[in-house]
Amino acid sequence: MAISLNIEKTTRDVTAAHFGVMFAYKLFSLYFPLFLSGRGFSLPEVGYAYLLIYLLFAIFSPIVGFLNHKINPAKLATAGIVGYGFYSLGMIFIHSPILFYFLQAMLGISAALFFVSIRAILISSPIKNYANSFGWFYSAPFYANAIAPLTGALVIWKFGFSGVFIVSLALQFLLAILFFTRFKNQKPDFLNKSFDLAKLRRNYADVFDKLKVSRMLPFFALSMIVLIFDGFYHAFFPLFLKSLGWSQNYILFFLSAFSLLFLPISFLIIRQFGKDGHQSESAIIKGSLIAAIFSIVLGIFAGFMNFFIILFLFLGKAAGVYIADTARSGFVAEKLKVNSEEAGAIDSVFSPLGTALGSLISGLLLGSLGFGLMFILGGVVAGLFGMAAGRNFLRSKK
Repeated sequence: MAISLNIEKTTRDVTAAHFGVMFAYKLFSLYFPLFLSGRGFSLPEVGYAYLLIYLLFAIFSPIVGFLNHKINPAKLATAGIVGYGFYSLGMIFIHSPILFYFLQAMLGISAALFFVSIRAILISSPIKNYANSFGWFYSAPFYANAIAPLTGALVIWKFGFSGVFIVSLALQFLLAILFFTRFKNQKPDFLNKSFDLAKLRRNYADVFDKLKVSRMLPFFALSMIVLIFDGFYHAFFPLFLKSLGWSQNYILFFLSAFSLLFLPISFLIIRQFGKDGHQSESAIIKGSLIAAIFSIVLGIFAGFMNFFIILFLFLGKAAGVYIADTARSGFVAEKLKVNSEEAGAIDSVFSPLGTALGSLISGLLLGSLGFGLMFILGGVVAGLFGMAAGRNFLRSKK
């Protein structure tokens, strides 16, 4: 069956901006763990680097949500894109651990500026189907993944890492100009120069009250478990492939093949979200169980699989996480549209906080447990929470 590509204008433009920023960043980011390993970073230190990026992302997301009341989100998102550019510039001049960790912190803050603000723009827009729109939004990195690693590898082969950082820098600055030109005149209703801290507290209190009344918290908890579990893959999966004896070029080819193959999978998932009668709650549960099953199988046979089997299992795990993550964002947008800027901030906290915790926990445990057992444990925990949430959801429907 054909997949409809009829996308609303705001969704299309926001997705295009997301793609552009991620493409410029992923020219080098997908093999960042390999870069750190080559620089002599230990497994815990790799985890600390990711922790700093994503923890700052999570901490600053509510702050950016507050600033969205006072400053046009288009300006804040543009500042975030510029921050990505300066991060690329700074990576050229890394000569000390202090500068390195400062750049990771700056990247986390830049990500908060971009993602919270662009989500606020999307949530506050008159969109018919938020789960479908967020499906497109979250699919953008996979489009970037399909071509950015190969492009980056060619640049690195010809000009070294300095060359790829310069290319990323130029792209981010160009994107900042294009994004601001497109969205500078789009001012959400919640933009209020006189907004005060007391109102911020009331708005967040209202959001958390709604979370309790609508029984959203169990699904938020399950989504967080899935993100923590996926944080391990985010930080360490390339090192797992390296432990199998794969070369860097072979790993780059694997990541590119994975992202290219994931494109039709993401289209099919988006198509399902676009159907009438879709329930975000059940999708979160299903996504967590799918991710858990594929992770457990991957962990059991971690040392005995070839390229194609690993690719198949990694695609299955990624599809489950994608379903759960996209459904949660759609769930938030549907239930908390009245407080769209706070909803955008809260939703933006989830992914980076999950990645930060997952990177930290796995970085500390990986040396003792090994890759296979970490895959299994992560899948078991996500699966148990998914089954518990599923039982409660079925009881609530009776």
